[in-house]
Amino acid sequence: MNTAVVSVGSNIEPERNVRAAKDLLAAGHELVSCSEFVRTEPIGHPEQPDFLNGAFLVRTGLNRRDFRASLKEIENRLGRLRRPDKYAARRIDLDIVVWNGRIVDRDYYTRDFVRSACRQLLPDLENGQG
Repeated sequence: MNTAVVSVGSNIEPERNVRAAKDLLAAGHELVSCSEFVRTEPIGHPEQPDFLNGAFLVRTGLNRRDFRASLKEIENRLGRLRRPDKYAARRIDLDIVVWNGRIVDRDYYTRDFVRSACRQLLPDLENGQG
């Protein structure tokens, strides 16, 4: 089994979409735990509603590429539209931040809310024990 921390964000009907993403993820993988979710301001778009951000700790039998594809399928099912503006409003955003104890997404280093959520789920992550 592989272990992943998946960052989660939404600013379009965020409570509903985060809950739906959690349910869809749990239907195909083992949902181990969830971080707290926090409101964050949208980057570069002050006119947008705030995001709801957090993370899920998941165990999966899939390899990283296939697990990422399953996350994209969940995003698609929930109506995620991919636009050139990477900071556009979105129903759901799911990204692998940690894979088998290794940080694999630079947002861990650049977004405090991502780092905080990961540390809630894997407190020893930066000590190489995540």
